[in-house]
Amino acid sequence: MRIGTLAAEAGVSTKTIRFYEQAGLLPEPPRTSGGYRDYPATTVDRLAFIRDAQTAGLSLAQIREVLDIRDAGQAPCEHVGELIEAHLTQVNDRIDELISARATLRALRRRAQETDPVDCAPDRVCTILASRQPT
Repeated sequence: MRIGTLAAEAGVSTKTIRFYEQAGLLPEPPRTSGGYRDYPATTVDRLAFIRDAQTAGLSLAQIREVLDIRDAGQAPCEHVGELIEAHLTQVNDRIDELISARATLRALRRRAQETDPVDCAPDRVCTILASRQPT
């Protein structure tokens, strides 16, 4: 199938398909006698997998690793499990950081609401954001 047909069936742009080829996520397809790319029908499924893996938070390099394992004839399940576990740890760490940031921002919001600009010292940039408050 030609690249335009593949793009339409997979719901991606032709530019994306070419990018994935260059990134090593799609094997270079055979060419027709006219020089057009002639993708096998299985490429639609591979593109769907790439999209699903991106939705799960995998990087293109990680997706390429999974595809390389599968292309070598092995089931990538164990590797995928490890990638998911590592990504879940990163997400949990980021959630903890965001919870801490939210608490800090709430405290700063209270300080901003309680601050009277008249009381601000001219030699300080902003007492709301300053970690050391004037005495």
